Amino acid sequence: MGNAGEKKPDRGRAVAPAAAKHLTGIGANFTPTMLAPLLSRIFNWSRSGIGPRLLAAVLLFSSIVTLTLTALQLYLDYDREVGLIETRLEEVGRSTTASLGESLWNLDQNQLKLQLDGILRLPDIRAAEVREIADRPNPIRVAVGERRSRSVVTRDYPLTYTVQGSARTIGVLHVEATLSDVYQQLLHRALVILATQAAKTFVVSLFIIYMFHFLVTRHLVAIAEFVSKYSLARPPPPLHLERRPPHHPDELDKVIEAFNAMCTNLERAYGELREANANLERDLTIRRRAEADARASEERFRDYAETASDWFWETGPDHCFTYLSDRVIAFGMDPQVRIGTRRIDTALDRETESEKWRAHMATLDRHEPFRKFEYRGRDTTGRMHHFSVNGKPVFDADGRFLGYRGSATDLTAQHETEERLRQSQKMDAIGQLTGGVAHDFNNVLTVITGTIEIIKEELADKPQLAAIAQLIDDAASRGAEITSQLLTFARRQPLEPREIDVNALVVETAKLLRPILGEHVEIVTRLADDAWPAMADPSQLSSAIVNLAVNARDAMPDGGRLTLETANRELGGSGDGDSGSYVMLAISDTGHGIPADIRDRVFEPFFTTKGVGRGTGLGLSMVYGFAKQTGGTVAIESEEGHGTVVRLFLPQSAGGAAARSGPVQAPAPARGHETILVVEDDPLVQGYVIAQLGSLGYRTLTAGDGAAALALVDQGATFDLLFTDIIMPGGMNGRELAEAVRLRRPDVRVLYTSGYTDNTIVHEGHLDPGVALLRKPYRKADLSQKIREMLAGEGPA
Repeated sequence: MGNAGEKKPDRGRAVAPAAAKHLTGIGANFTPTMLAPLLSRIFNWSRSGIGPRLLAAVLLFSSIVTLTLTALQLYLDYDREVGLIETRLEEVGRSTTASLGESLWNLDQNQLKLQLDGILRLPDIRAAEVREIADRPNPIRVAVGERRSRSVVTRDYPLTYTVQGSARTIGVLHVEATLSDVYQQLLHRALVILATQAAKTFVVSLFIIYMFHFLVTRHLVAIAEFVSKYSLARPPPPLHLERRPPHHPDELDKVIEAFNAMCTNLERAYGELREANANLERDLTIRRRAEADARASEERFRDYAETASDWFWETGPDHCFTYLSDRVIAFGMDPQVRIGTRRIDTALDRETESEKWRAHMATLDRHEPFRKFEYRGRDTTGRMHHFSVNGKPVFDADGRFLGYRGSATDLTAQHETEERLRQSQKMDAIGQLTGGVAHDFNNVLTVITGTIEIIKEELADKPQLAAIAQLIDDAASRGAEITSQLLTFARRQPLEPREIDVNALVVETAKLLRPILGEHVEIVTRLADDAWPAMADPSQLSSAIVNLAVNARDAMPDGGRLTLETANRELGGSGDGDSGSYVMLAISDTGHGIPADIRDRVFEPFFTTKGVGRGTGLGLSMVYGFAKQTGGTVAIESEEGHGTVVRLFLPQSAGGAAARSGPVQAPAPARGHETILVVEDDPLVQGYVIAQLGSLGYRTLTAGDGAAALALVDQGATFDLLFTDIIMPGGMNGRELAEAVRLRRPDVRVLYTSGYTDNTIVHEGHLDPGVALLRKPYRKADLSQKIREMLAGEGPA
């Protein structure tokens, strides 16, 4: 065993360089550009037939068996070689530890090195080392050979020495044996085994493929060619194979026999089939003609059903629906849900109009036709529809009643249009009435609010009378507020829209709401960071928010949450609003909600669900009129028990950043000395204006109508400002008077006043450019401030 162990590493070292050189030469010849086409051709050939696949299977199976057996043989050889190395290491331990221990005890390093060199000369030993175990500086360490960290087998043996009858451990012998020679030897063995097995397998596989082709494959090709050219119309002679007949019929003979029998049966069946087809063709021609007529009739009916604005229906003898055309889906109804139900089962007015339904059911029971029977029902989403139905009874050949057939029309859009027209006419009539009342009422309120200020100043030292005067002043202010709300609803309140930051206005208004709503209402704001600037009158928008907040508070008597939210919205032109970009302001509450039966009336003026003395019913009407006059719209959503959401849509401003305006303190009445031409047809208002202007230091000229004012101008009267009412008798309004005066005196400044403009200086809800207006009723401070602005050149020219 020892001799064998010594020779094998030498033989392995002699073969390894040659093998490496040979493999390098092969790698140089087969470059990647040559290998890829070769592998592609081999792969395509292996898929071209049974023979190549059989060869590939034999080669694959043989390769697996060869690799498995080779791996097993190599493992056994490896185990044997490792066992020899381990045995050699054990022999080193048994034979050298005693002498090494004695040399170490004598501290003879030369002797230790000689002994270690002797161990290193043993086969497969690559390193040996002796380390002394002693408690002194620089213990002895003698090492020979080169130590490695991979492919080694190591052993450590204790070195002992007997002193006075007891053995003491004085050092350690470390021995390393390499496995590199073992691996090299196993590699050469694997190459030899694989090469021999591959050659043998390839030769055997070629023989198998040849025999398979000779005995089977070529005959299968002949059968395939026969089948591909076979025609039942012109059948060829029976199939015969060109081969020497065997002693006994084999599998191919049985296949040929069965195939020829099948061809004979096919030819016989083909003849019978041609005869049957001839008979069937005659029957099909007749049937095809009948089906074409039926299909044309069905398509004609379907075209009518799908293109008509109505839908068709059928009922059985029990008046339950048995058919509904698909057209009904366009009106929000599901045919499958309505099948099996009666018309009266889904009607909303069967209780309120019971007499109409009793008459209709009696008509159905008498099997009489009917036309334009109208009723109300809901679709699958819950929306109410108005239907008009026509029906005709159907009987069979024996006169037995089968049910009804008919059509239905959805009149919802027509009813909604009529309702909107009635509502629009009603609102327009209210607006006209409001404008006429507001003109005279604001004149009266102007005198009352102005004179009461004078009375309050005179009664400052009489508290009881001053309190009564304050009550009159509060009542007049309340009347002015109601008039303003009426005009806003009627869209006749002059607006002064400008570009505003809706978020900033909401924040400022929310501060005002906290003392109004009380501590039991939580105010939450959700403002869009990218909210667009809007074009609106800020004072009117603030009033609208306050009105909606007060309504929300009244809907939450036990407290709740009021949410103010802004967002950008694009509307597509549906409903009352035009298409375009809008800034949405939503005011939502958690109150008791609005009942469905009055939800459509909440914007009507004077309509309220509050008790007597708890509101005028103009809050939502004012909001509605303001939104429409601004060029936007308003929408309301509510559900009983779940609160209400009112959404204002304000038109987006085309400008840049919106101006942020804070609250402005009212200045003290300003005095002057200029001359003012006052044109006012109402004597009470005229007297009040003259008195107030005189108290402020101004000189006045007066006229009762436009003609009298022009007469003063033509006479050469001098004045610094024309202060004229808009609505006046005599055929000339304030706007026409101002234009006539400016023809004579182009530089004159004009200040209009009115409680109702009637589109004279207001168009599309906005003051005309360059127009200054003082709305009635006004107080002394408002009058003095506006007069000074005009005379100082701060107002429109």
